[in-house]
Amino acid sequence: MSYEKVKQASKTIIGTKQAVKAIRAGQVAELFIALDADSWVTDPVVILAKEVGVPVSLVESKNELGKACGIHVGAAVVAIAVS
Repeated sequence: MSYEKVKQASKTIIGTKQAVKAIRAGQVAELFIALDADSWVTDPVVILAKEVGVPVSLVESKNELGKACGIHVGAAVVAIAVS
C-alpha cells in the first residue's frame, strides 16, 4: 500500500537532505522510511518529522521505494510534498 501511495504522489522528495529541507519549509505531507536503510541516514529526518508532526510510514525495501519513485537506485527516505 505505501509503495502505491508513493507511486501516485504528484510530487516526491527523494533523499535525507532534501527531505529535511522540505520538512523545515513545511512542504511535506508524509514521510516514507525504508527499514533496510542505515539508521544514521534515516534517524535525523525521522526525529525532525516527529517533532513537527509529519506522519512517518515504514516500508520494507530501499530498492522498492526507489522503484516507486521511478528511479533505478534505492531510496532510504522519500517525502510526499504537500499539494
